[in-house]
Amino acid sequence: MKFLNMRHVAAAAATIAGLLAAFNPATAQSPTQLQVDTALVVAVDVSNSVDEERYHLQMEGIANALEDSGVIDAITNGPNGGILFAMVTWADRPDFTLPWQKISSKEEAYAVASKIRKLPHQGGEFTCMTRMMRSVNDKVVSQIPAEALRVVLDVSGDGPDNCNAEEPIEKVRDELVANGVTVNGLPINIGDPSEPVGEGAYRAPGSDFEDSTLKGAGPVTLEQWYRSYVMGGTGAFVLPANGYNDFGRAIRQKFVIEITGLGVPKRRHMGVAGDMKATK
Repeated sequence: MKFLNMRHVAAAAATIAGLLAAFNPATAQSPTQLQVDTALVVAVDVSNSVDEERYHLQMEGIANALEDSGVIDAITNGPNGGILFAMVTWADRPDFTLPWQKISSKEEAYAVASKIRKLPHQGGEFTCMTRMMRSVNDKVVSQIPAEALRVVLDVSGDGPDNCNAEEPIEKVRDELVANGVTVNGLPINIGDPSEPVGEGAYRAPGSDFEDSTLKGAGPVTLEQWYRSYVMGGTGAFVLPANGYNDFGRAIRQKFVIEITGLGVPKRRHMGVAGDMKATK
């Protein structure tokens, strides 16, 4: 009759205990959280001034930008080799039309572009930008499913906020900045870019026509309005498009800057003072 070697028994018991611990939820370690270079939210105006053709130019411009080799290089060559991408369309209210998508390869970029081309046109009447920013701050940025070095909100539109929001747009913008979000603007000039904003904009019922919503500053252009009320955070910038036909060029250029983080620091809680300089 053979007797068991006690050293072998002890070693086997230790091995079994280790295996059990590995499968025990109470002792197993949680997996490493996904890390990306940029969490990018693209907010697109779909108000009454955006007809079917203009909507198509925006969606196709964004999709083409994601398929651009320069944008893909920017996405894949960062420290973490990938980004998170989401889209919000907004008019009377915002819609989280494309939830967070991870992009870390050419194939994933093309797949997201394909989804964007299939998004239905969800329009509205007014340009409720403040409501959109509030929703992004409270419901989108707060639920990013990864650790991001930087968080960017990319806002495009062809007019200023005309919804008479209950809170000032600059208050919500500053709250986004305080939460570590860089807010960039892409104003779409549908007329003479040197003309003051107001003409042709869709005013909420009961609102009088005004050349500008800048308090005490006199008439301003759409780009100036975006610089004062949309742009915020260290490294923030405004890059205008000369009409909807120029949107694709502008959004592609904007993506490269936003994804590479040129002039944008790692995500942190930032104060507003001194953080309004445009990237050169």
